[in-house]
Amino acid sequence: MDVKSAFLNGLLEEEVYVNQTEGNEIEGHEGKVYRLNKVLYGLKQTPRDWYNRIDSYLIENGFSRSSSEHTLYTKINEQ
Repeated sequence: MDVKSAFLNGLLEEEVYVNQTEGNEIEGHEGKVYRLNKVLYGLKQTPRDWYNRIDSYLIENGFSRSSSEHTLYTKINEQ
């Protein structure tokens, strides 16, 4: 999986609304907005939501987050 597809398939933690794009307005509803169900590439929340999702996954699977580098995770298997 590459980063772009991960961002495109990400889930939103909060409600995000966007305006209808010019030329694609729904007739009679030009003043309405769309509520997003998934993140859009380039959305400011995209990296944060993806990080929160992968962070939860790694912690649930026994990885430990470094206190000095928050993007570094380690897992020690004692055998």
